[in-house]
Amino acid sequence: MEQEQAWGVIAQQRRVLADLLADLTPQEWEAPSLCARWRVRDVAAHLALTPHSPGIGRILYECLRARGDVDRVNHDMTVRWAARPTAELVAGLRSDADNRRRPAITTWRNLLFDTIVHVQDVAIPLGRDVAMPLAGTVAGLDRVWRMGWPFWAKRRLRGLRLVATDAEWAAGAGAEVRGPAGALLLLVTGRGAVARPRLDGPGVAHLAPQADTTVPDGP
Repeated sequence: MEQEQAWGVIAQQRRVLADLLADLTPQEWEAPSLCARWRVRDVAAHLALTPHSPGIGRILYECLRARGDVDRVNHDMTVRWAARPTAELVAGLRSDADNRRRPAITTWRNLLFDTIVHVQDVAIPLGRDVAMPLAGTVAGLDRVWRMGWPFWAKRRLRGLRLVATDAEWAAGAGAEVRGPAGALLLLVTGRGAVARPRLDGPGVAHLAPQADTTVPDGP
């Protein structure tokens, strides 16, 4: 997927999330998301914060304070942003939907799958069915499969071949795990528990526990 197309998907997903969040009850805002230690409110804040992420200097300072714990830095900055009123978080997602600013330590390719997956991190535990854009999801699969940290998909899923049933995408070698590209993206980003019911093939029996990761958030 080209950069211009990717930004279009990111903008569309931000608006989709804003529409979903606008109808939530106060209790749903505080409900756990699929990300460990993150509430729905925190995931929403993470995506709303993205165009306003501090510069590299501030990020390095926060990393020093956290003794190099990048997950802690990400969590702490997000929780601070999440303290804003819910209406402000929703409005921010809408007004910044087309904003192409990004954190200094990431890329538009990472933001693409990060945004798509985080929408599901909110929708799935709340019982909402939100379609995952197919082209963006496949591009996200390519990106996550080729990268190492933080998901280490190739290593965790060694000995398995992942095959999308709704797109021309496959990776890995071994026992097949077949399913929609969206389920596979959730799998490679460590959301195996919610992905497994949508997958089949002889490799599914070998997914647990290496399909899951404790990483609370993507890049």
